[in-house]
Amino acid sequence: MSKNNQNADPTEQDQPLAMTVFDMTPPPATERQIRMGRLKMILVLLVCAAPVIASYLTYYVFRPEGRRNYGELIDPQRPLPTATATRPDGTTIDLPTLKDQWLLISVSGSECGPTCEQNLYLQRQLRESMGREKMRVEWVWLRPDALPVPERLAPALTEATVLSVAPEVLNNWLAPADGQVLDAHLYVVDPLGNWMMRFPTNLDAKKARKDLEHLLKASASWDREGRER
Repeated sequence: MSKNNQNADPTEQDQPLAMTVFDMTPPPATERQIRMGRLKMILVLLVCAAPVIASYLTYYVFRPEGRRNYGELIDPQRPLPTATATRPDGTTIDLPTLKDQWLLISVSGSECGPTCEQNLYLQRQLRESMGREKMRVEWVWLRPDALPVPERLAPALTEATVLSVAPEVLNNWLAPADGQVLDAHLYVVDPLGNWMMRFPTNLDAKKARKDLEHLLKASASWDREGRER
């Protein structure tokens, strides 16, 4: 036996595949690396949120001063009231849950005279005129009573949201122009749940349509399409 083998540690001879184990724990990140990591994460989040932020600012902050709206802008805007409404089938819904879509609203008692019928027709036509964007607009008829919906109207209301709301709730939230009554107008509520526009009486549908197109374009990234009924 060679001299080298004679001097070898017997433990090593018995375990020829034994290996030295090294500490593989990576060194702790420096404070500079931590800051850079956080900065990169923030930048990624900003890039993802940029379309939403841009459309929000376009609608709320950087409105072109030279543009004239057909509808009257409401200032200050009024949020959906914290109240419960009732559907024709007797089920209830909290009004704030109507958020996330544009709402085109008319108000009238269930008897629905000529002005009411005309407003319901205009709501339907304006929504249909949005084409592929119509699912971003909800057509809402608010009634200050709980009487049955007239049978003559039922076929035309299949895509409408019909709700009964206490009169005091409506009167404390929406308001007509001076010298007008509440059911003389169509009202617009934004996806954040704020009443922000009132269309004039004797509505010009083409001008109202342009306003709606502008609003939908400005909010393209922060509203929700469609709603389960």
